[in-house]
Amino acid sequence: MNVGLLTVSDRAHAGAYEDRSGELLKRLVLAQPGWLVKVRAVVPDEQDMIANTLVEWADHGDVSLLITTGGTGFSPRDVTPEATKTVIEREAPGLAEAIRAQGLAVTPHAMLSRGVCGIRGRTLIVNLSGSPRAVREQFETIVPVLPHAIDVLTGKPNAEAGHTPLQKA
Repeated sequence: MNVGLLTVSDRAHAGAYEDRSGELLKRLVLAQPGWLVKVRAVVPDEQDMIANTLVEWADHGDVSLLITTGGTGFSPRDVTPEATKTVIEREAPGLAEAIRAQGLAVTPHAMLSRGVCGIRGRTLIVNLSGSPRAVREQFETIVPVLPHAIDVLTGKPNAEAGHTPLQKA
């Protein structure tokens, strides 16, 4: 599976902060058999820049899964969900609901996450929170269904028949 990873952070983009969430996400993705990180970038919390990157990668980046980290909270600069909503064609609310449900088992602050998930063309876009701990927990929550979701989305033969879950990262 070809994956794109987009970190959304003013501080990481400016070099004032290490992109720990993006690095962790890269390791988690590469731990999955057959998964490759095809594109990766860090952008500031600018809605147009986030949306333009998602469109470019989904439409021309040879990726079937785009995962963002950061910009999903209540801060005025947190605009990743808004950017994602402008580019997706169909929502995938079950993934976002599962991410929040898992988080609520750990902290009530999970209900403050505004991350969304959706489909553009044949690419699934998933918003994860910005902290490394949340990235690990959220990725581990959804990773068992991602191969099947991508198989169905990309029209893989017999995809509707089901899929064997991958090992957890």
